[in-house]
Amino acid sequence: MKSVRKIKAKHYTQQVLLYLLAAGILTLAGGGPAVGWKVTKKIFGTNKRSKKKRTDTFQYLRRSGLIEWRREGHDIVIALTEEGRKRAGKYQIDELALERPRKWDNRWRIVVFDIPNSSTLVRNVFRRKLKELGFYALQKSIWVYPHKCEEEIALLRDFLGADPSQIRFIEAGKIERDKVLRKYFSL
Repeated sequence: MKSVRKIKAKHYTQQVLLYLLAAGILTLAGGGPAVGWKVTKKIFGTNKRSKKKRTDTFQYLRRSGLIEWRREGHDIVIALTEEGRKRAGKYQIDELALERPRKWDNRWRIVVFDIPNSSTLVRNVFRRKLKELGFYALQKSIWVYPHKCEEEIALLRDFLGADPSQIRFIEAGKIERDKVLRKYFSL
């Protein structure tokens, strides 16, 4: 069983990496601790232990080679390294979820992929993620979803390093004999 402390540390690390992935860099103007506190209080909270949590997390990320610090004049710039971007991308993919609006727009989203045998791992990960996201498998490499998901598929394709010709997104108004699909998605 993992200790509560390790779980919390992983959570903070994940939140900081995702923030830096979205923001690009974090600049602490003047390098003052008050500025750093304001920026990170949403992640770490505002109790007395927050300063230590913040310090420990940033030191861990730096030692692990996931972030780099540098001074630019009076400012401190914190940025993701290449390894940090990969890890943050993994967290982003792990948290990927699709919206399910109340009303269906009568459009089917179809994902077709042809990933070569040399990339079996990529193919299996992609297929597993589609299943996790709630897609319906028409065939092994043809999956259907009734709601908007183009951006999420593009993000997943980019993360896996697949070529756009290997994973294609199609939006269709009609699929023949879609009764099974309508039942599956409760439409």
